[in-house]
Amino acid sequence: MPQIFHRSSNTFSRVSIIGGVLFLGVLTLAALVFVRSPFVTAQGTIVEQPVPFSHKHHAGDDGIDCRYCHTNVETSDFAGLPATQICMNCHSQIWTTAPVLQPVRDSFANNTPIVWNRVYVLPDFVYFDHSIHVNKGIGCATCHGPVDQMPLMYKATSLQMTWCIDCHRNPIPYLRPLDQVFNMAYQPPTNQEQLGRQLAHQYHVKTYQDCTTCHR
Repeated sequence: MPQIFHRSSNTFSRVSIIGGVLFLGVLTLAALVFVRSPFVTAQGTIVEQPVPFSHKHHAGDDGIDCRYCHTNVETSDFAGLPATQICMNCHSQIWTTAPVLQPVRDSFANNTPIVWNRVYVLPDFVYFDHSIHVNKGIGCATCHGPVDQMPLMYKATSLQMTWCIDCHRNPIPYLRPLDQVFNMAYQPPTNQEQLGRQLAHQYHVKTYQDCTTCHR
């Protein structure tokens, strides 16, 4: 019986199969890298606001505590956005004619809120509670980055599920004393492992890996 295919067809078939598997592997790897890239997560991207509020100036240079503007952060799942009155507590006295603050003055005069654009946005199927985190010793900078050094606010972390799970599986490296939660200059001590375990016991911190913790 005559041979239909050339002998090289066997080699070609093997190379095609191996090449196809490698291509699919590379394609999968590329997809995994892509969905974790800043292009998808918007990490590091400055979010435009109706007023170019500088956290560096207010929190860094002036040393204003996070809780002055984000009033609900210790008691609510939502940290809260400042009412115009909070801005005007200072700006009725200083920078009263600055053009950049005209939207603030208009908001106050017309009794209409400033519509700030959220920098950190979670999907509707994800539940996050600010109060439980800050009351268990997780500092603002752990999630939001060096806010006191940001002239304009940007998303410092990806907020992807793997990022959250890493902390939930091992929170010890991130725990700090409660009086240091809002301290942007805080640096973990050399004995962080020991301190973290002590604080975990003191604050009754547990490792959470149950899906319903965040997906309710």
